[in-house]
Amino acid sequence: MSTRGMWAVVVAIALVSLGCANTSDDSSAPDCDRTADPEVSVARVWNEVLLDAIRRDHPTPTVHSRNLFHVSVAMWDAWAAYDPSATGYIVDEDHEADDLDAARETALSHAVYRLLGHRYATSPGADVTLADLDATMESLCLSTEYVSTDGESPAALGNRIADNVIQFGLTDGAREATGYTGDGSAADGYAPVNAPLMLSDAGAALAEPNRWQPLAFATESTGEPTDEGSSPSVVVQEFVSPHWGQVSPFALPLAAAADGLPHDPGDPPYLGAADTDTAFKDAVVEVIVYGATLDPSDGVAVDISPGTVGNNPLGTYAGAGHAENPSTGAPYEPNVAPLGDVGRVLAEFWADGPQSETPPGHWNTIANAVSDHRDLDRRVAGTGDPVDRLEWDVKLYFALNGALHDAAIAGWASKQHYDYVRPISMIRYMGGLGQSTDPDAPSYHPDGLPLADGVIEVVTVESSRPGERHEHLSDRTGAVAIRTWAGHPADPRTGRGGVGWIDAEAWVPYQRSTFVTPAFAGYVSGHSTFSRAAAEVLTGFSGSEFFPGGLGEWTVPAGSLEFEAGPTDDITLQWATYYDAADQAGLSRLYGGIHVRADDLAGRAMGARVGVDAWELAQQYFDGAVSG
Repeated sequence: MSTRGMWAVVVAIALVSLGCANTSDDSSAPDCDRTADPEVSVARVWNEVLLDAIRRDHPTPTVHSRNLFHVSVAMWDAWAAYDPSATGYIVDEDHEADDLDAARETALSHAVYRLLGHRYATSPGADVTLADLDATMESLCLSTEYVSTDGESPAALGNRIADNVIQFGLTDGAREATGYTGDGSAADGYAPVNAPLMLSDAGAALAEPNRWQPLAFATESTGEPTDEGSSPSVVVQEFVSPHWGQVSPFALPLAAAADGLPHDPGDPPYLGAADTDTAFKDAVVEVIVYGATLDPSDGVAVDISPGTVGNNPLGTYAGAGHAENPSTGAPYEPNVAPLGDVGRVLAEFWADGPQSETPPGHWNTIANAVSDHRDLDRRVAGTGDPVDRLEWDVKLYFALNGALHDAAIAGWASKQHYDYVRPISMIRYMGGLGQSTDPDAPSYHPDGLPLADGVIEVVTVESSRPGERHEHLSDRTGAVAIRTWAGHPADPRTGRGGVGWIDAEAWVPYQRSTFVTPAFAGYVSGHSTFSRAAAEVLTGFSGSEFFPGGLGEWTVPAGSLEFEAGPTDDITLQWATYYDAADQAGLSRLYGGIHVRADDLAGRAMGARVGVDAWELAQQYFDGAVSG
């Protein structure tokens, strides 16, 4: 039996012995004028509160996917308690009420209020988050002082659900009680094999070039990474959540294998391996080439409408768009934009780093936008009668966040197991070795970067003469130069790094200068896994792979980028299907220099399996068909 299953038995036994002396609902705040929008479901209200709390917290997608799921569980158990068919996930009780909407709203709110108060009590921005929780209860005319778990009242039920979800979370393998980390012992599960890469230094020394390398930042007392300051100390990345593959899942197969891989994606390509060395090097070149597109002044324009982009077979980049919008029967209108702006917008829109809702939260915002769409027909799975907004939201969050929770578990199990290198280490290390194309040419090394005219070249006396392409690298004769994004501008609010020839050993990805690359291994891409899992649930839940009206859109305003100035004009991202949006999220990480294609494509395949399984299990809870 799973950990969740064992806990459900304990809960069921405990509930039998609960007294029923307190049958009234004492949670209503007296003399209160409700200010919460009556057109917005209470589930959506609390989802938005949680997303704001995530934005204030550390950008840890594993932890936040779990919080999103557990909050969705609390919502679901509160809703299901008043449905004669549905099965609760942790607390499975049956209740009746004269006013079902009011009872569900009260039970759900108390459950989420107490759970979020527990989860975010010591997080960054906790004072704002806790005040937001209190204000939300006040807006719903519910008392924050009602804490009883005894009896049949909706408030007591909600408090009971919160208590049980909190207790479950202390036994699910996430190590919540110790701050989601281990005890630091050798048996704790992970230690990097490569010494840290100091960002202020050129190159990358790797003991094992196929394994992850932590980054080291110089930092001042403010805690912001910087290469300046009178007395800098060094902060080294620690692998985030290497134990996450052992967290209790929603629909994943329990990790019975000794390696703890719920879904094994198979090996990525390795540098120096006879059968995959070429694929490894090609992937590195591909990231450099993507970086060379990040200049909107180059005059190159592309059509990014669904008529030309998307419709990829799973695990490929082979799509050529959609012939027509299925809702209108007409072709998609062209959506032409500067290629350099498109790449930068994709990298930033899907970045989901600091001060964001992180990838799982991002897919909640997309789901909320879908739910708000005027053309949406709210029939769960596209069948039956339309449901009200509360039922729609509660069921959607339960299925969606169950899938995102499982995506984190499966994805991080792979990250810990394969411990795969990131592009910043790949490019700097290989560039420092030399070129691997011509054994008879200068700077040859079999593990170096492959030469490509106009992309990867060796600096020569001739190429670095005044007026030549490598003039500014004249002191680096014999070094490998790459033509790609040139790096962080002095003032990202007004400047652009542009594209040009740089020393390969100094390459940085198109990310914030204080973030650079996430603190965990590359394979598989979390973005790709999260996104495809979410797309599968949204497809199943809505009954169609297409966005409402056949078109999803999100406009990025001119001048709103943070990594550097841009975009030049408003850029409207468009997707025909949820799969198209998910694929774009994965591809964005190549533009951003965070992943290579193996990370992306294997993550998409994993996410598809995760999402399909989560949606199938969620439906069993909806119908009360869950087997023990």
